[in-house]
Amino acid sequence: MPIRKLPPQLVNQIAAGEVIERPASIVKELVENSLDSGAGRITIDVEHGGVRLIRVVDDGSGIEKDELPLALSRHATSKIASLDDLQEVRSMGFRGEALPSISAVARLTLVSRTGSAGSAWRVNADGTEKGFDLVPDSLPCGTSVEVRDLFYNIPARRKFLRTEKTEFAHLESVVKKLGLSRFDVDLVLNHNRKPVLNLSVASSDAAREKRVAGVLGSAFLENSLAVEFEASGLVLSGWIALPTFSRSQADMQYFYINGRLVRDKLLNHAVRQAYKDVLFHGRQPVFVLYLTLDPGLVDVNAHPSKLEVRFRESRLVHDFVYRALQRALASTRAGADSGLETVERESVSIAEDIHAMGFLRTGASRQSSLALPAREQMQAYTALVEQSLLSDPVPGESIQAGEAGAIPPLGYAIAHLHNIYILAESGNGLILVDAHAAHERVTYEKLKKQYSEGKVPEQTLLLPVRLKVSQSDAELALGMVDQFRKLGFEIDRLDLETLMVRSIPVQLANVDVSVLVRDVLSDIQAKGSSYRIQDTANELLASMACHGAIRAKRRLTRDEMNALLREMEATDYSGQCNHGRPTWVELTSKELDQFFLRGQ
Repeated sequence: MPIRKLPPQLVNQIAAGEVIERPASIVKELVENSLDSGAGRITIDVEHGGVRLIRVVDDGSGIEKDELPLALSRHATSKIASLDDLQEVRSMGFRGEALPSISAVARLTLVSRTGSAGSAWRVNADGTEKGFDLVPDSLPCGTSVEVRDLFYNIPARRKFLRTEKTEFAHLESVVKKLGLSRFDVDLVLNHNRKPVLNLSVASSDAAREKRVAGVLGSAFLENSLAVEFEASGLVLSGWIALPTFSRSQADMQYFYINGRLVRDKLLNHAVRQAYKDVLFHGRQPVFVLYLTLDPGLVDVNAHPSKLEVRFRESRLVHDFVYRALQRALASTRAGADSGLETVERESVSIAEDIHAMGFLRTGASRQSSLALPAREQMQAYTALVEQSLLSDPVPGESIQAGEAGAIPPLGYAIAHLHNIYILAESGNGLILVDAHAAHERVTYEKLKKQYSEGKVPEQTLLLPVRLKVSQSDAELALGMVDQFRKLGFEIDRLDLETLMVRSIPVQLANVDVSVLVRDVLSDIQAKGSSYRIQDTANELLASMACHGAIRAKRRLTRDEMNALLREMEATDYSGQCNHGRPTWVELTSKELDQFFLRGQ
């Protein structure tokens, strides 16, 4: 078969196959064009899920009469003119493929008028890029694009479309996502001549939160942190849900780069890593995040759909997002007020902090409300806090609120229920704490801090523990003496299958040494000897913390319970255990009154 040049309509149909999957794809392309035109109001009318009709009308700058045929031709655009422009794309669309591709698979009518024109002009297109007849029309300044009978000329593609309800659900989702990208634009969506969405310009924080609530629900904002970080040209802002507000599916995750919605593996990994210590296994975080950076640092031309991007400094971006979210989530200390809180913007040096691994410092308002009272209360428990909670109970009465001033966020212990749960009275009502889960998190955070500072404090055993292990475990211990020392262990090898444990981490002074060391060796073996222990340090520290946590069914004294409550208030991430489960819940006085119908 001879080589031949394909006709324009077929070329456009092939291009349409890359970017037009369903009506929602068309709405995305047309609304992005409207946004690029400087529109302040965009109205979208659809019928039969968008299969029969899609009409997008905006009040943007419009298109000059002589340029209307060009707008319907492949690779014709006003958004880039050189390779330099392509390397620093600032617009939503830029390829110049959307309109000719759409016209190749549907009946398209374009009407536009610039501010200086005496009237609007209309042109029809069929993807052939020929026979453009311009006809005067009536339209205020702006553009109207009408798309009818999607895939009318490609029956095979039309068969893949779903029901009207399904197609409209996809289309509505796209409009909501676009609505989250631009708070400065009115967006109106009508389906079958009935209003569905009316997103007004959101110029205040309250209005933006209202628009977000309209997309993700009010419960999201009630369980979120509003974050804003800045470092050397990178800005991350938006909202992230508390770990307890998670989903089984990744269906409420919105990430925007310079206003463009993306699905990026690098960014998703950074978010997952930030939530790793606090999210229950198998659950997905919920977030709406905006990353702003120099357009020259990101390549948005990686895929026809423009959903995938490439970063020129990928490690830098990954660490920035990870550290920012990690610090924001660290503010979720037990006892903090529930609801929307803000992690304020703070400018730091990227180069200095990435290398120092102390990337961002945050000023979380939810911490400021409890930090001082917590410290005051902890002064009375210094002797208890300095030693393991597993040591012998310290005699003495617990401090009462009247003696110590303001009631701390988690209140004061009343009882140890079933030797598992701490019941405490707070200023708001009653608090229930899972003692084992809470102490596991407190111990884990202490171990992480000590490890990051260079060495976990160790305690020399009065009587070293002789431990029989497999030959491979003994060889592993021998080859990792320095790494074990950093974790707080001093371990010698006596013979092929015998180890001598001479010291262990101070935080774990009262655990079963044999079980602890065997489990740590097992964890390292499971990761593979080729991995350095530093790469899995947090997992090992978490395992160690689990061993060191208060055992269920162990009776705690009131002083021990109060000491744990004060430490929870001062510990990052203490709202969740190391496995992502909540460590405490609260029943407010109002909720208690409702149980007993008081005031009704």
